[in-house]
Amino acid sequence: MSPDPQTPSAADAVPSHRYTAELAGRIEKRWQDHWEERGTYHAPNPVGPLAGPVPADKLFVQDMFPYPSGAGLHVGHPLGFIGTDVFARYHRMNGRNVLHTMGFDAFGLPAEQYAVQTGQHPRKTTEDNIQTYLRQIRRLGLGHDERRRISTIDPNYYRWTQWIFLQIFNSWYDADAGKARPIAELEAEFAQGKRNTPDGRGWCELTRAEQYAVLNEYRLVYLSDAPVNWVPGLGTVVANEEVTADGRSERGNFPVFRKNLRQWMMRITAYSDRLIDDLDRLDWPEKVKAMQRNWIGRSNGARVSFPVGEHLIEVFTTRPDTLFGATYMVLAPEHPLVDVITTAEHIDAVAEYRRVAVNKSDLDRQESKEKTGVFTGAHAVNPVNGKEIPVYVADYVLMGYGTGAIMAVPGQDQRDWDFATKFDLPIIRTVQPTEGFDGEAFTGDGPAINSGFLDGMEIDEAKSTIIAWLEEHGHGRGTIQYKLRDWLFSRQRYWGEPFPIVYDEDGQPIALPESMLPIELPEVEDYSPKTFDPMDADTEPSPPLSRANEWVEVELDLGEGKKKYRRDTNTMPNWAGSCWYQLRYVDPTDTERFCEPENEQYWLGPQSDGDPGGVDLYIGGVEHAVLHLLYSRFWQKVLFDLGHVSADEPYRRLFNQGMIQAYAYVDERGVYVDASQVVERGGKYFFGDQEVKQEYGKMGKSLRNVVTPDEMCETYGADTFRMYEMSMGPMDVSRPWATKDVVGAQRFLQRLWRNIVDEETGEVRVTDAEPDETTLRALHKAIAGVHEDYSNLRYNTAGAKLIELNNHITKNFTEGCPRVVAEAMVQMLAPMCPHVAEELWSKLGAAESLAHGPFPTADERYLVEDTVEYPIQVNGKVRGRITVAADASQDDVKAAALAEEKVAALVAGGTPRKVIVVPGRLVNIVL
Repeated sequence: MSPDPQTPSAADAVPSHRYTAELAGRIEKRWQDHWEERGTYHAPNPVGPLAGPVPADKLFVQDMFPYPSGAGLHVGHPLGFIGTDVFARYHRMNGRNVLHTMGFDAFGLPAEQYAVQTGQHPRKTTEDNIQTYLRQIRRLGLGHDERRRISTIDPNYYRWTQWIFLQIFNSWYDADAGKARPIAELEAEFAQGKRNTPDGRGWCELTRAEQYAVLNEYRLVYLSDAPVNWVPGLGTVVANEEVTADGRSERGNFPVFRKNLRQWMMRITAYSDRLIDDLDRLDWPEKVKAMQRNWIGRSNGARVSFPVGEHLIEVFTTRPDTLFGATYMVLAPEHPLVDVITTAEHIDAVAEYRRVAVNKSDLDRQESKEKTGVFTGAHAVNPVNGKEIPVYVADYVLMGYGTGAIMAVPGQDQRDWDFATKFDLPIIRTVQPTEGFDGEAFTGDGPAINSGFLDGMEIDEAKSTIIAWLEEHGHGRGTIQYKLRDWLFSRQRYWGEPFPIVYDEDGQPIALPESMLPIELPEVEDYSPKTFDPMDADTEPSPPLSRANEWVEVELDLGEGKKKYRRDTNTMPNWAGSCWYQLRYVDPTDTERFCEPENEQYWLGPQSDGDPGGVDLYIGGVEHAVLHLLYSRFWQKVLFDLGHVSADEPYRRLFNQGMIQAYAYVDERGVYVDASQVVERGGKYFFGDQEVKQEYGKMGKSLRNVVTPDEMCETYGADTFRMYEMSMGPMDVSRPWATKDVVGAQRFLQRLWRNIVDEETGEVRVTDAEPDETTLRALHKAIAGVHEDYSNLRYNTAGAKLIELNNHITKNFTEGCPRVVAEAMVQMLAPMCPHVAEELWSKLGAAESLAHGPFPTADERYLVEDTVEYPIQVNGKVRGRITVAADASQDDVKAAALAEEKVAALVAGGTPRKVIVVPGRLVNIVL
C-alpha cells in the first residue's frame, strides 16, 4: 500500500525544529558517526588485542549469521537484528559488558551461481553485497562492536574452520568414556596391544597404509561411499532438503538420482545421546527441542534376526511385542542382501523395480500412498513361531533408516496393512483393539493377543518379556536405534572452504599440518561444475576445483621427504563456517589461536554448576531449528571434549523471532502488481483503475511487495522504523507489514520531542517543578514495567507503556515537562530509539552518551497503590466498577460492590447466591 508519511505540503508552515524525517536523518547520521569515532560499543576482552577492564557482569548477544544477498535487506530482515540491539542496549545501560556484533555467512550457492552467469569472481560479488549490507544496518543504528566483524570467506577466518576440521578428523569417539579423544591415543592403544586390530595382527605388522585404513574406520571425519542425491543436470549432489517431493532438484527442476559416491562424512551419530539429553539443560523454545529430538529419533526396541537360508536379515523394531504378527518382510531396494537372496525367476522383476526406485526421492518414497513392491522369491523364518514368511523389495523402506529391512506387522501398522491388502498377504492382530474400533491397522495400546506366551500382557511387559526371550535364544537383543544419519560434508562446488587434506599414492587421506593453513581457493576460469545429460545417472561429479591442475597436484614434504599428493577437489558445505562463529566473535584478531581460553571462558563459559555455557541470547528464525543448531552443537561438543573450550553447548538461550509478512496484489491475469501503488477504496483494492485481489504471505521481489528499510529511514527516520517494528506485536509472533501504520510511531516520537523541545525555538522546555503524586506514580509504574518488558523481549508492551506515560505528560503539562520525568522518559526510550534519545539527552545537558546509561530505577513507594478498582461481574457480565482502599477487607469490597448503583438495581433487594472477591482483580456476583 502507498506510504502515508503525513509530510506537510509546502503551503503549511512547518516549525523549524519539528521532529521530521529530515531532522531525524541529520540526528541519526551525527550520532552514528559519534558512536563509531569513539568506539562506543567496543566490548573489552580479558586478554589480547581487544583487552580492557572487564566487569564480571557480561552479556553475549548474537544474531543468526546473515547471508549477504545481492537483493539487500527488506523490512522483514531487521526484525531480529533490532530486537537483539534493544536487548543489548538495555543491558549495556544497566552496566553490563555487552558483546554484540555481526558477521557474514558468505560462502554459498547464490554468489557461485552469479559467478557462473557473469564470470565475475564470487568474492567480488559477495564483498560488494557485504558493503551494501553494512551500509543498511549502520543506518538502523545497530550498536555493534565493528572490530569483531567476521566473514566466512576471509582466509584468516576459514583457516580456523579448516583447523577445526582437522581437530575432528584427528579424533575418535571413545564410547566407554563417552567423549572424543585424539586419534593418536587410539593409535597408541593399538601399538601397546591394548586394542586388537581387525584381523588380529600386531600393529607393527601392518603397513603404514594399513594402519591408516584402520584408524580411518574410527575417525570422527571419514570417507564413505555414501548414497547421495546426484543431479547430473547440475553436476553436483544436493541435500535431502533440496529435493522436491517428486524427486527433482529445487534448483533447476532436474531429476535427482540416488547414487553411491565417495564423500566426506562427519560421525555426528556418535553424539546422538548427548545431543538429545543435553537439550534439557538449554533455555530453548520447547518446539525447537522437540524438532531436534524428532530429527535424532532415539527409539528403544530390539534387533531381531530372521534366517533366510544361510543368511540373516536383521531388523530393528520398536515393537518387538508384535513379532507374532509379522507375516512378511520388506527390504529396501538398496539392501545388499537383495542380490543374494533373490531367486532366478524373480531376478528380472527385482532389477527393474530397483532401477525405477533409484529415481525417487526419500520423501516421495515415504509419503507415497500407493504401495509398490516385488517378491524376491525368498522366505524368511519368523524366530518366535518358526513360520516361513515371504520377503519383498519395496521402496517405502529406506536403507538410510534402521537396518534397511523391516518385519511387517500389518495388524499394527497402516503402511504394512496397505501393502498386505494390495498383495493379499495375511494380517494378524497382536494387540487387542479398543471397544468399538472398526478401522484397519490398530496403533493404540492394549493387551497382547494371538502372541503365544505374551497373550494378556500390556505393551511394556510384553516388550521386556520378548526381548529377554530373544536374547536367551540367540535371535536378537534389546537395543536403541536413531533416525539421525552421519553428516554428509562434501560439496562439488567452488565457493566453499577447501579441505585441508591431500591424498597419497594409495588414495589415503592425509591431514595437512596446521602450519600450512589456510588452504586458499585457487583462481579458476569456470566456476560451474561439469554438467551432464539430466537423465544420465551413471555420470560422476567433476567439481570446478578438479580443473585447477596446478593447485590439485602438489609436491609436499609431510615428514617422509618430498612426495606427490593430490588435493581434495570438493569443498565444505556452507554449514561449516556457521558452526563455530560465536567463538571467533570472542577473539576475531587472534592469529595464534581460534580463541584465547580466558576470553572464551569469560564470554561463553559456564556460570554455575549444571550450566552448559554458550551465548547468553541467540536470536534467529525457526527455520534453523534443526540442522544449523544440531551441527553447531556437535562441533562445540567435540571441541569441548578435546579441551579447546569450556562450554559444551554453543547457545544457552535461544529465541525465535516471528516473520514480518506482507500483502501482495494480483490482477485478473494472475500477475503481481506493485503493492506500493495499490489503494483501498470501499473495502476493495485498486491498481490504477483496475481492481486487484489481495494475498497475504511472504515479502519478496517476485511478489512485488518489498519494502526496504532504506525507504523507511528516508521517509520516517530510523528511530521511527525501529519503534514501529518493535511495537507491531510480540517478538516471537509473525505479523503483517503495513506502511501506512508507521506514521503512528512517528507521531509518538514527535509528541515526545515536543514535550521536551520547543518546535519554534529549539530550546528545551522542561521545568524543575516537582511532579505531582499522580505523575510520579505513572512515571515509576512505567519504569518498573519497561524494565521487566525489556528484560523479557516484550518490546511492544514496553512501547505501549512509554506511549501511555507520554500521553499523560502531554495532557497534564502544557507549559513544560518536569525534568525528572523528561530524563527518565528519554532513558527508557534509548534502547528502542537510540538516536533521538541521545539527541534529547544531550539537549537536557548531559555531556556523555546515554549508551552506557544510566537507566532509571523505580521507587517502590510509588508502586504501592492506595486504591484498587474492581470490575463487578453479574452472572458473568461486567455491570459496574468500584474503587476501594487497597487494604479494604473482602467484606468491605462485597458491601461496596452490592451498593454500586447498577448492581443494586440488578439485585433488586434480593440475596445473591454467591459473591466472590478475587483480591485486587474483580468481584463476581451470581444471582
